[in-house]
Amino acid sequence: MTIVFKVSDNIKEKMINYYKDSFREKTPPYAIFQANEADTIITLYESGKVMFQGISADIDANIWIDLEKKLNNRIIDIKTGKEKNTKNNEKPTFNFDNYNTIGSDEVGTGDYFGPIVVTATYVNKNDNDFLNELDVMDSKKLTDEKINKIAPIIMQKIPYSTFILTNEEYNKFHTKKLNMNKIKAILHNKVLLNLVEKNYSYDKIVVDQFTPPRNYYGYLSDVPKKITNITFVTKAEDKCLSVACASIISRYIFLNEYEKLKNKFNQEIPKGAGENVDEFGKQLVSEYGFEILNKIAKLNFKNTEKINENK
Repeated sequence: MTIVFKVSDNIKEKMINYYKDSFREKTPPYAIFQANEADTIITLYESGKVMFQGISADIDANIWIDLEKKLNNRIIDIKTGKEKNTKNNEKPTFNFDNYNTIGSDEVGTGDYFGPIVVTATYVNKNDNDFLNELDVMDSKKLTDEKINKIAPIIMQKIPYSTFILTNEEYNKFHTKKLNMNKIKAILHNKVLLNLVEKNYSYDKIVVDQFTPPRNYYGYLSDVPKKITNITFVTKAEDKCLSVACASIISRYIFLNEYEKLKNKFNQEIPKGAGENVDEFGKQLVSEYGFEILNKIAKLNFKNTEKINENK
């Protein structure tokens, strides 16, 4: 797969800084750099054109296409590399960078092993330059190595509140017939409330929309204290720095919890919920018994049935 498009000058600078540790010694003619990033080769030319080649070229290219949209309001077609006309067909993007925001995000809801981590952060608009210098963006678009590098820096400067829901606690929730979205709504409300009560001067509270607002507030109907003045945004991690910071911190804490699991069992623990997770689960059950899953896995996932098939 090959993807080519022209980048803006401000994006070019960020791209050079982002890939500087992956530069190849030799570069093609008229290239500023050529770098290896996992399964992708990235070449930035003096003309401003950048070329992504490899299996994951679309994933790497989308990082910068999303940043072009956020910082420069440029809409680039990933298939053709051409810029779309936004004047007539596209609604203007709301710029959260002009506001002080509190944002929240979670990780771990799609992983059989490992906890659910929810974080809220407060970002003053004066911190935007600091965060942009770190190339803060949605944690799903960053490598674990990058997250481990920048998350501690963010956590030292940006106020945040985090809650870790262990799988043992999650399984107790699930027996009370609380679905995943209700659990997420309760946890988001918890960390948002923690920051709001610290009286930071915020303009907006932003949450990545995982369910319609009516359902979200419905899930909180029996919660004594709730945050209600929320702006729900799809793909908020790409549009609001406080949500992006929350995403990164949540992922960082999730990775640390995974490292504890790895040390406990003295082997790598597969992430996600695929077949490799099933095989590892069967191995654990054969060694420690079924009860071990209640402590480190989300029992309502279909993986549990597959692990128990040949029990």
